[in-house]
Amino acid sequence: MYLSGRKLEVCIDSVESAIISEQNGASRVELCDNLVEGGTTPSAGAIALAKKKVKIPVHVMIRPRGGDFLYSDVEFEVMKLDVETAKSLKADGVVFGILTSDGRVDIKRTKDLVEIAKPMSVTFHRAFDMTRDPFQALEDIIEIGGIQRILTSGQEPTVLEGTELIMKLIELANDRIIILPGGGITSRNIKRILDELPGLGEIHAALPGNQSSEMKFRNGVVYMGVAIKTPEYLLTTTDGNDVEEVVKIIGS
Repeated sequence: MYLSGRKLEVCIDSVESAIISEQNGASRVELCDNLVEGGTTPSAGAIALAKKKVKIPVHVMIRPRGGDFLYSDVEFEVMKLDVETAKSLKADGVVFGILTSDGRVDIKRTKDLVEIAKPMSVTFHRAFDMTRDPFQALEDIIEIGGIQRILTSGQEPTVLEGTELIMKLIELANDRIIILPGGGITSRNIKRILDELPGLGEIHAALPGNQSSEMKFRNGVVYMGVAIKTPEYLLTTTDGNDVEEVVKIIGS
């Protein structure tokens, strides 16, 4: 199943979720690890197997850790190697964002990553939402060249709250770059988002679901997490029904 008009990119953190997303009509996946921290770089094994298991484009998150988007020299070296790895594993695109300490787009480092990424597609991710001036950030990213889209919630916690800025960004972008709304989009609010943001070509959503672990023996005392103790025997994956519903709505 493929969308004739709008594209749905599903944010995922497993190969299983890539398969579910494709089966239910997603146009593309953003493959991450560690979505509890907003997504970090997935393993080489996950990238390779995702490319083997699905035919839709796989864009790979390049983010060495959670937290802010000001990276040390060592972290930047890791990012460059991760882009090279994603390219060697035939990823269709990469997703990254780097800022300076004063909240501007780090133009030099971003250019370096774009050069390494060629000819893959590049998305500047929601580091954009942490910039001090979104209009200057938009122009900087366009000026860098080689970046196809900006993922943004309109500098608000969710797309619904950021629709005013997103509309302005789409207007200012004027088809020079794709503005990709993402953040808090669900099957319940997608109709309202489409009403408030007419003419969208692409949409980004996580659409998570849970499934129970198949473990029969369970030690209820020990946790593998530290600060955030998620249920040890509840696994998070993509909700195929939600993907199918969003695809149906945005394709109508």
